[in-house]
Amino acid sequence: MTSVRQKLSHAFRNITARDILHTFETLLIGLAGGAFFQWLQLPGGLISGAMIAVGAAAIAGRPMGLPPLMAHIVLMTLGLSLGSMVSPQMLTNMASYPISIAILAASTFCATMGSSYYLQRIHRWDRTSALLAGSPGALSQIIMLANERRADVAGIAVVQTMRVIILTAALPLILAAAGLAQHSGSSIHAAPATPLALALLVAGCVATALALRLLKFPASWMFGAMLGSSILHGAGTIEGGLPAWAYAAALIGIGALIGTRFARISARTLLSHMAAALGSFSVAIVISAIFVAIVAMTTSARFGDIVVAFSPGAMDAMLALALTLHIDPIFVGAHHLSRFVFVSIATPGIVHLFGQPQVDADD
Repeated sequence: MTSVRQKLSHAFRNITARDILHTFETLLIGLAGGAFFQWLQLPGGLISGAMIAVGAAAIAGRPMGLPPLMAHIVLMTLGLSLGSMVSPQMLTNMASYPISIAILAASTFCATMGSSYYLQRIHRWDRTSALLAGSPGALSQIIMLANERRADVAGIAVVQTMRVIILTAALPLILAAAGLAQHSGSSIHAAPATPLALALLVAGCVATALALRLLKFPASWMFGAMLGSSILHGAGTIEGGLPAWAYAAALIGIGALIGTRFARISARTLLSHMAAALGSFSVAIVISAIFVAIVAMTTSARFGDIVVAFSPGAMDAMLALALTLHIDPIFVGAHHLSRFVFVSIATPGIVHLFGQPQVDADD
């Protein structure tokens, strides 16, 4: 707990007036984009609108970014909202998860190898960079590994980021058009909890998130809050969730947070790797679709839930879409957490086995 307080104190000391202005500009642009897409009544409009607006501003050269503390709050708010959708009946549907999670592991491996093969043969990428670019999710771990292996960090970042952006923007429209999600621009969420219940809910979510953080659990801020909220709602201890304005702010916040991934990518770098990003994305989607069909035929899960759970996008983005599209958050969360763990553990081994031999700095 002391280390957490020290980190918070250090974070507040390093905040400058310029940082505050950049944060305010990011949130304002995200709010404008989200409000515009919501006005158009697009599915997932608050998220995709904020993401596209902030991403476009970042590519145009504006200093988009959110401080770590605010990002943690946004992720915990998202987790709390996801957990508030949990019911005891929903928890009884977990029996089929081991089968679909095992299929997901195979899907992730095949999509990684397929995208990697495409990048090597069509765009002449080296094996290590292609494997890291094709690996879905766990972006921070992938970038750290890319630096260590002296891979093409810029190209990997573009391919990974474009995959998240395309999925987050297009998936709500596709699901709505196919009748697998609601068509209106509004989102289904729990009714507001009473002030006392909300205070207890927030305290439980923060405590669980901090506990998982100390245990170095992956995506601890979001999953900790989701776990705490799920337990309280699943047991029937608390009913309801965030008020509508806080719920909308969380969706805009997560969209803006995803959009800031373009802040360190120049327009020239983005354009130079665009073909590789779109091509590898198409390969990953085709392979994932095959495994989605297998799960749909072998389990009783809803097709829309499977599509979001197997989409090779970022965990926070896919869970946010689950929240806005009334997709089962427990099913999606369990699968994306499994993918995150699988990618984090397996990718270094895959790169070691199939990538190029690492060249040390002294060689």
